[in-house]
Amino acid sequence: MRLVVNGSFIPITHMGGDFLLIAKSSDHPPCEGTVILRVDQTERQWRVSLPQGISKTSNRVAVGLYK
Repeated sequence: MRLVVNGSFIPITHMGGDFLLIAKSSDHPPCEGTVILRVDQTERQWRVSLPQGISKTSNRVAVGLYK
């Protein structure tokens, strides 16, 4: 699982209904991103909004579906 933000690939360790836990925190302001989920040979991608951005102080990232 990966989160793509502004061309950067950020590994995802866990996903919940409205949040992601990422392996490596960094600072990003509120923006849009893409979640990439690959299981065996099947890959799925979907756009998400990051309404609170990403903070270096936390590996939890709030997400909302992009509409």
